[in-house]
Amino acid sequence: MRAVVYDRYGPPDVLRIEDVPKPSPAARQVLVKVAATSVNLSDWETLRGSPLYSRIGGLRAPARRTLGSDIAGWVDAVGPAVTRFRPGDEVYGDNLTLKGGFAEYAIAPEPVLAHKPAVLSFAEASTIPQAGVIARQGTDGAGPGQRVLINGAGGGSGAFAIQLAKRLGAQVTGVDNAGKLDFMRSVGADNVIDYRSEDFTRGGPYDLILDLVAHRSVFAYRRALAPGGRYRCVGGSVRALLRVLTIGSAAGRLTHRRLGVLAVREGPTYFEPVAELCVAGELTIHIDRTFTLDEVPEALARVGEGRALGKVVVSLA
Repeated sequence: MRAVVYDRYGPPDVLRIEDVPKPSPAARQVLVKVAATSVNLSDWETLRGSPLYSRIGGLRAPARRTLGSDIAGWVDAVGPAVTRFRPGDEVYGDNLTLKGGFAEYAIAPEPVLAHKPAVLSFAEASTIPQAGVIARQGTDGAGPGQRVLINGAGGGSGAFAIQLAKRLGAQVTGVDNAGKLDFMRSVGADNVIDYRSEDFTRGGPYDLILDLVAHRSVFAYRRALAPGGRYRCVGGSVRALLRVLTIGSAAGRLTHRRLGVLAVREGPTYFEPVAELCVAGELTIHIDRTFTLDEVPEALARVGEGRALGKVVVSLA
């Protein structure tokens, strides 16, 4: 089978197409014939090996030769202990541990997969498991009249988060680069900020901040929060995350604000409710561009360099 592989951390040009053996599923594993895989910022980080936490399991060289965790496709074969799926089933899920989505076939543990809603295309379904879950858990607790700020709102998780916060009745401010301002407005943001020309931590104050690209000082984040406000970050530099976990937690308690790192809960229990909202028309899936397997380096660069408006998908169908 054809797969996009790499053997060392680096820029997209370390990737190459290679013919590799088609894998076989173990007892509780499923072999998926991949139809589509969406690109996440975590793929870009694991390609480059930066931040350092992206090297977990492979400090000097990648633990997995093929990236791509948000997969959708058909069940090709199942292990002897699999009970929920059979060959031919249409499935999707976040295969974060084993990855392998940028290939014609991928092995996934049975518990990470769910049956794909019939009304969603494979490309649409592949956008939901990681980005949708981060957005839903990151905006949890937002309510009518609350001021919510989403930093990195023009990407995949951000586009979902804007819609989810608006659905809960919040007033939403989206932060991203200038090329994404119109897109964030079209998704539903009430206010938009170009982070290159305006410091969002000097605005507000906000009742909830979801930070998808944490790089700032914890004291700047605290300054932007209203009393009783909450700051949640997902991803960012190791230094920023450690500061939030240590200094931020203590400083927040002293000033009646809560600063922390969002511990994302994974799996169908958490992504299927997002898919149900998409099926019902209450959430819109925004696919920026679709690439082929041979174009995976360009797809990763588009996400990693901050040019994607919503989700980027690699299609094999």
